[in-house]
Formats: sequence, C-alpha cells, structure tokens
Amino acid sequence: MTVKTAARPSLPRIIDELESAYGTPPPPATVDPWEMILRENVVYLARDGPRDAAFRALKRDVGTKPREILEAPRKELVRIASLAGILAENSARKVREAAEIAESGFGGDVRRALDLPVDKARRALKKFPGIGDPGADKILLFAGKQAALALDSNGLRALVRLGFAKEGGPYASTYREAQRNAAASSPEDRSWLIKAHLLLRLHGQRTCKRTKPLCETCVLRKRCPYPDK
Repeated sequence: MTVKTAARPSLPRIIDELESAYGTPPPPATVDPWEMILRENVVYLARDGPRDAAFRALKRDVGTKPREILEAPRKELVRIASLAGILAENSARKVREAAEIAESGFGGDVRRALDLPVDKARRALKKFPGIGDPGADKILLFAGKQAALALDSNGLRALVRLGFAKEGGPYASTYREAQRNAAASSPEDRSWLIKAHLLLRLHGQRTCKRTKPLCETCVLRKRCPYPDK
C-alpha cells in the first residue's frame, strides 16, 4: 500500500491535539537519574503499573542506594524482579551491575554525571545496562540537564508515521532524525518537552500501536500520512 504524502505537521500542534485527546499527563514517577536507571532494569518487559510495584518492593525490602543493592542477597533481587516481569535472573544481574557502576564510577551518587558537559554526561549514563541514547536523553531531560525531546520506542514510532523520519532504517539514525526534525518546531522549554515525551509515549501505547494501529479513531488521522490498515 502506498503511503500518502503530506506536509509534516508542527510538533506543538501535535502535542496540543494529543493533550486534548488524552488530557494532561501526570508528572513522571521520578526525575532522579539513579531511580530512572533502576526502574529501567528492575524488571523486563513490564507495564508501568507492575514496574512501579517492583520498584516499590525494591525500595521497601532492599533499599535503592547502590551499596544496599550490592549487599542484598541475589535471591532477594531475583524475587523482586519476578514480581512483575520475565527473565528475573537477568534483571537481578542488571540491577546489581548498575549498582556496581554507580558505586565505582560515581561514588554512589549518579547525579554527579549531571555536572559533566552534556555529551560526556550522556556517555557516562550509557555505561549503565539498559541505557542507550533514548534513555540517556530522557534522564538528561527529566533531571534538568538539557532541553531536548527524548523519545521512547512508542513516541518514536508515532513521529516516524507522522513523517518526522524515514521508516525502516537503523534505530539509532531513525531516532536522531526524528529528534532533529521535531526540534525544528519545538520550544526549548523543559516542562513542555517532558509533556511531549509523555503524550507521544501514551499515544504510541494506546493508539499508534506497533501492530494494528487504531488509525480510524486517531485524533491525528487528518494530519498523518500513515495509511489505515
């Protein structure tokens, strides 16, 4: 099927329409770099609710300081990882690996990474398991280090279908292309960019799904060149 061509809509207009459809999103669960890293790794392939529950269990039963995690029995980390996700052994290993990096590289305080220039801070954050460019950009945005749009896979998928990047290329280059094109019409306002991240993610989860997107009910259907399937 041939995809329709259309002028790329401005990101602020997209976000306004998504906010009218979904409402103002609640604030992020945390803006602390270390807690964001832990939440990324504590369980694998879990929805937000179960992930939150696993993180709360970690905080309650082990603690979230790197030293507390390193001193915890492995079986306790596995138990917590198994509460909400799959591959619990792997998740427990990644949580412990993240704690080792935090302790050895940052003296137990990952916020020290924010004292570095942005490029160096991004490289430092990418040393942690589960943190690539999208995750590092999210941490830098949420923690107030930079004002640039961060995209998870759901938000990126939505922007690609809206024409902000070519579909089918390497993930990293697609991500950067969408990010660059979005920046052309985005305000450099951290609060707005966080809202944009959250709404694009929500839109990708609920409507602009990877398979069988709900194009017929999409609030952006008149602007989007992606075909109904």
